[in-house]
Amino acid sequence: MSAEVSWQVGLELKPGQRGLFLALTEEMVEVTRGEAGTLIYERFVSEDGEAVWVYERYADSAAAVAHLRMFAEKFGERFASMVTRKRFTVFGSPSDELRSILDGFDATYLARFAGFSRR
Repeated sequence: MSAEVSWQVGLELKPGQRGLFLALTEEMVEVTRGEAGTLIYERFVSEDGEAVWVYERYADSAAAVAHLRMFAEKFGERFASMVTRKRFTVFGSPSDELRSILDGFDATYLARFAGFSRR
């Protein structure tokens, strides 16, 4: 069983925030690029530019916790002022520590029961 943990987050941009959000996203990507335990850190946007989907995958719960702590410190307030979270779905088996953080996002948890991953 893999220790990897990932999530998808559905966001809606608040009115007038698109340009600021794009700039913040560039900053977040650059900072996160240096995190060894971050395996995937991707953003997707709808054709109308109003809906954003986040996909993140971490080597393990410890890497995800480290990322979320950094995120809260550096970006949390600005990020929250620009978006409304619509959905937060977690894949894998997060540690109790990680789950306690993700519970604050009203996360839905899905446990792996079959399949494989290639890299």
